[in-house]
Parts: sequence; structure tokens; C-alpha cells
Amino acid sequence: MVNDRLASALSRRTLLTAGAGVGAAALAVISSRAFSDMSTTARPDGLPAARGMSATAEPDGLPAGHESSTTAEHDRLPLLAPLPAGAPDRNLFTPLEQRFAGYLALLPGITNDIEDRDPANYGFMTGGWWRKPAAPYNARVQEHVYTLSWFHANQRSWNPYHRDPALAGRLDAALQHYLGLQHDDGSWPEYNPNEHSLAATGFGLGYLAKTLANLRQSKALPPRQREIEAALRNGMSWLLNPKNGIWRTPINWTNQVSAGLAGSTLALQLTPDAALHTQLAERIDFLAEHGQSRAGFFYDPTGMDINYNFEVMLPELAEIYALTSNRTVRDMARKFADWFGYNLLREPDGSGWLTYYAMSARTSVAYYDNVVPEPDRTNLASMFIPDVPALGAFFTSREDRAAARAAWAAGPGPAPAKQDTSPRIIAHTAYAEALPTAAEKEKAIQALPYLRLPEFAELRRDSAFNQDYLYIRRPALYFGAFFGTRPTSTVRSGPGFLWHPKAGTIVHAQKTDTGCWATVLPNGNPDGRSNLVAEYLIGDRGWQGQHLSPGSAPLVVRYRIPDSRITTKLTITRSTVVRSVQVTSAATEQIPLVLQPEDIVTFANGKPAAYGQNSSAQTDGLIIRRNDTTITVAWDRTRPATLFTSSRTYLRDARRRIHVLRIPHDGRIVVEITLS
Repeated sequence: MVNDRLASALSRRTLLTAGAGVGAAALAVISSRAFSDMSTTARPDGLPAARGMSATAEPDGLPAGHESSTTAEHDRLPLLAPLPAGAPDRNLFTPLEQRFAGYLALLPGITNDIEDRDPANYGFMTGGWWRKPAAPYNARVQEHVYTLSWFHANQRSWNPYHRDPALAGRLDAALQHYLGLQHDDGSWPEYNPNEHSLAATGFGLGYLAKTLANLRQSKALPPRQREIEAALRNGMSWLLNPKNGIWRTPINWTNQVSAGLAGSTLALQLTPDAALHTQLAERIDFLAEHGQSRAGFFYDPTGMDINYNFEVMLPELAEIYALTSNRTVRDMARKFADWFGYNLLREPDGSGWLTYYAMSARTSVAYYDNVVPEPDRTNLASMFIPDVPALGAFFTSREDRAAARAAWAAGPGPAPAKQDTSPRIIAHTAYAEALPTAAEKEKAIQALPYLRLPEFAELRRDSAFNQDYLYIRRPALYFGAFFGTRPTSTVRSGPGFLWHPKAGTIVHAQKTDTGCWATVLPNGNPDGRSNLVAEYLIGDRGWQGQHLSPGSAPLVVRYRIPDSRITTKLTITRSTVVRSVQVTSAATEQIPLVLQPEDIVTFANGKPAAYGQNSSAQTDGLIIRRNDTTITVAWDRTRPATLFTSSRTYLRDARRRIHVLRIPHDGRIVVEITLS
């Protein structure tokens, strides 16, 4: 039984265990397109009316007289009964299984929306519960077969649908449709019927493998089990084929590739195949060599993305590690942890992290709270922490998670329905978690480079895609910037953040033209929307990026947009950041400041600037006083300046709000930020 194999794999590691008998899990799905497509809200019109639940079931889990069928003619399927009044009862769930409650509340709606009228689309999971487009050809819509199979296979006091025949019948129909979408070469489509989608195939292998494990556990739908086994072999043959274009180097969309490798790892434990196993091992090594930048991040598609790297890619690797203890993926996690530690900015009050998200190639995850609320998509990646303790800095502590789960269990009324219906959260629950203790987390935080060291300069280069990631720590500041070729149009180049040891994040570049740290032309285009050409110096000596302590010498970056209409000299001393800008036309300097309600903010002429309000003055500076820290933004002469508030806030307390300082000029300006 695959659950026994999972338990055995996990027992080899000193981890907290999940409840016994939980169905096999794998990491799951994130769109290969925009992050905004990741979630779908529950249907506002409520759940369909349901017929009574069948009292008995045949050994295969189907109602008496119902057999798995692939014919074009079908009877209408019985509906799944609604939940009893008061369900889901919070008090019945173990802490790790609380994540199932929101899905249980939606299960009748998801199940009863399966198409049973239209013979051409029989088994299509309608209703828009998961993935876009919600079209019959989109194989990713069908990934909730895992959800249905888990509730059918697993007996719990809170699960009234264990071995329910109506659930089995509709699951059977959904599987028929899902398997029927597979192309002859083993791939599945997503955005059009003829597409051979890496995402649909990679994530689908994981969901189908876990669905097969659940069906074997409940001894349900034997004909469908055999079809899934064949589909898995066919899908792995496509994914693991070295001649497949997905393996062109450097590898793009690594989260989707790693999902397929994780799904294949589980599938080959369920349906062993020596040749495919050899290919899998070789492809994991190939991914490590060609899918992870020398800088430390994973390509998605050709650059770094905070969300996809940390919340998707890393948990996919963790599933492989949980099942195999593979050293290659462990080493990938170690390299990533080192990289990640430069890019998450710890707020001194312990409330959480702001991320260097202006360089994220796809999504806009700008912060992480110190205690991430459930459902936490990163949980499975905690499996690395015993062997990669540096990752512990970025996870909710074991004590905080236990307190949050206890508070949830004590909440009033039944558990609410989950709004984001991705099956991924519950697919992870079969594995253990290895969250750090509070002490382990704090130790990992204090070991971060910019907290451990008072001074360094480091340039992380990716020569494959001409990307430069600059990190500079001086006694009074920590600074980051990006130069070179932008991996996608959403990335904003140039300076990205400025942080102070006591005041926290002071400047935080946005992923927008109106909120990046940049020089803006009259047409609204910032230099941050360009591929900035840069050279680096320490003092007057050229510097190629080796890690070093610069001492008293300033670090200088000379950079320009490709046509040289905007040229900038960036100088970073031990307590200042200076930008000297020359433009061939009038322009505006733009600085996205992070302000807090208690900050005392005044223009240099004495005029106050209120938090959360727009302010302007004819002046030569702006002064921010935060506790015992003073941040002065000064420019070369009196000019009109405006501080615009925004709706962008950070962390759960929403106290940190972006205010954008804009200073128009005639084409030449020097702006100096001093921290004291």
C-alpha cells in the first residue's frame, strides 16, 4: 500500500508525522500563466440540491448495477448528499487535517457540478471551481479528481462521504473525461485542445498518481485504476524524454518541470518501471544542473520569482526528498536558501518580511507575515529544514502554528468553505511537516548575511541570461538592485530596496511604472522598465562581483538605459545612497518610501507630511524620524516635491504603507539618502 511506503519514507527522517492512514500526497498546481488565475472563489449561488445518500455500496465503491464505462451513452448520475447541519465540525479535525475542512464544505458542490447530461463532455468538472479557462478541454480543471478520491478513500469521523457510491460514480465520470483528454504522446492540454502543456502534464502526473493511491486504498474502480496506470506511464514517457523541448537549456518553467518529476517519483513507486526510473534519476540531475541559476534561484521562466520559487518549486522538490532522500534536490534547496536569504528583508519588530519582489519575473508577493495563516502553501517545503536549517528562517514556527490551529478549532460555528479551491493544499497533508521551533527559527534568522555581517558587497550573476543581482551591506544600511536583461516585462530594474537595521525597510520598489525606484521620462516611462547597462566599481577600481568587505571605499554603479537618454551614477557609502542623474530632457525622480503611522515626516522647509495623505512643498529635502532613526532624503536645490500616498500596505497589520516621493527636474539632479 502506498500509504505504508509514505510512512516508511517519512519514518527515516526525524519529522513530525501526519495522521496514520492519510492518503498519498504530492505537491500540486500553480498556473503557468498569471498569478491572478491561481484561485477561484466558491460559487455564489450555493450548492446544488442533493438527493439522499445511498445506504450501501458494492466493493468497487459504485452503486449496485453501476459499472465503469467509456461508452457514449450514460445514465444521469446520483447527486452527492449535502453535509449534515453543523458540519464541518471544527472539533473533530486533527491539527494537521484542519485543512480538509474547507474542502469538505465545498465537496457536494464540486461533485454535483460534474457534467452528466452532455455525452460529448460527460465527466467534465463544470462550475468554475478550479483553473481557467473553465473549458472541457482544460485538463487542469479535472485535477480535483484527487480531492474526490481522497474523501472517498479515507475514513474519518468528520467525513460522511467515505466510500459513498454517489461520490464514486461521479469520480469515475470525471476520471473518464480527464483520461480522455490525454494526447497520444502522453501530454495533456490546458489552454487549447491541441496544446501539449507542460503544466497540465507535470502537475497532472502528481494528481493522478495520488488519485491512484487513493483508489487502491479503497479498492475502488478497478478498471479506472488500470487506465490511470497506463496514462501515468504514457505521461512519464513524454515528460522524461530528453528529446522533449521542455529540456532545452537553460530550463524554463522549472516549477512545472519539478512538479512532473515529483509526480513521477510517486507514480514509479506505485507502478515500477526500471527504464523510466533511470530516466527520472537522470532528469533530476539535469534539472539541478540546468534549471537553477548560478545565482541560486530557479528559472521561472528565465528569472527569479519569489512566489513560484518558494511556494511552488521548493515544495515540489520537497516531495521528491520526502520519498527518496535524494541528495541532489537537498543541495538545490541549500543553494536556494542561501539566495533567498539576501532577498527577504526582516522587519526589526518581528512582524514579518518584505521581499525584493520588484525583480520577480511573474508574481507580486511583496511580503510574508512572521506567522503565515493557514492554508500555508509552503508547509511541505519544511521537510528540508532538518537538513537545510537555513530555510527555517522563512517558515512559521512550530509553536505559532500550533497556537493558530488551536485558535481555529476553538472558533465559533462550523468550518467555513475554502475560497481558493486548489487541491494542492490537501494533497500535501499526507506528508509530515518539519516546521522549526521558535528557537531554531530565530537562530536561522540571525544567520542571514545582512544580519550576521555588518559589511559586504556581493554581485550574483547569471551569465546565461545576462542578469546582475547586487547586494550591499554597510553599517547603516542594506541595499539591493538589479541590472542587465529583464527576464520579463513585469520586472523593474535598478535600485530595489533600502533597509536599516533598526528602522527596517525604508525604500521598497514596486512592480509598476508609478511605483518603482527610478527616473521617469515625461511620457511616463521609467528607466526601471529598461534593460539597464551597468559597470561596477569599488572606489575607482573595477569590480566583477566577488564577495568582499569594501571597508571605507564607496561602491559605485554607473548605469544607463540602452539609448543613453538616462545615465545614472549610484554611489553607496557606509551611511548614504546617492543618485546623480543626467537626462536628455526634463524628468522626475521617483522614490517609493515605506512609511509607518508613528513616523514623523516633514519637508526640509518645516512643512509636515502626514501619513496616508498627499503632501507637497517647494523644498530641497524630506526628513523621516522613526523612533531613534533619522532618514534624510535631500536633493541638490529647492524644487517642487510631492509625497503621494497609496493603497499599498504590507503585512497583516497593514501599518507599512507605500508613499511615493516625486521630484521633477530639468534633466540633472543629485538625490542623497542619509541614514543615522
